[in-house]
Amino acid sequence: MVYILLGTGFEETEAIAPCDLLRRAGVETCFAGIGAQTVTGSHGIAVKADVTLDEIDFDAMQMVVLPGGLRGVQSISQSRQALELVRRAYDDGKYVAAICAAPTILAALGITDGKCATCYPGMEDRMGTAQMTDAPAVTDGTVITGRAAGSAMAFGLALVAALRGKQAADAVADAVVCPHLG
Repeated sequence: MVYILLGTGFEETEAIAPCDLLRRAGVETCFAGIGAQTVTGSHGIAVKADVTLDEIDFDAMQMVVLPGGLRGVQSISQSRQALELVRRAYDDGKYVAAICAAPTILAALGITDGKCATCYPGMEDRMGTAQMTDAPAVTDGTVITGRAAGSAMAFGLALVAALRGKQAADAVADAVVCPHLG
């Protein structure tokens, strides 16, 4: 199970595109609302979450995904429960993934220290000791980061590749006529 955390002000493309690609690959994926069942993104699109943060089944979770959007990142950062979930997931060897401004949450938790990562341009100074790149998506062990909304497809395919393999990611990319991962 993949849980995509939705905090008020999340970047819609960075949540919905990866969810769509994961589901196309047959990965059970749920939106988890922080503080509410219906969460409004940064561009006014309201999304009804499948579950709330309280309803996440940690034992079934394979991956937790953090979309960006400055207000969405702030919502996650202000939720002790969300931060504890991310930290616990990483400590348990589960995948943790974040895109745009959200990799700064991983950095604040020390998760990206010494790892290769990417984030929204101009936020690199908030990434601690991560080895920064401008790639659209980066996988380093169980940590996956994405650059920005324009990288949402590459990020989503990296999530698919992590859970189902590169062949499955390539099949999904072909189905949606999207460039394959490098």
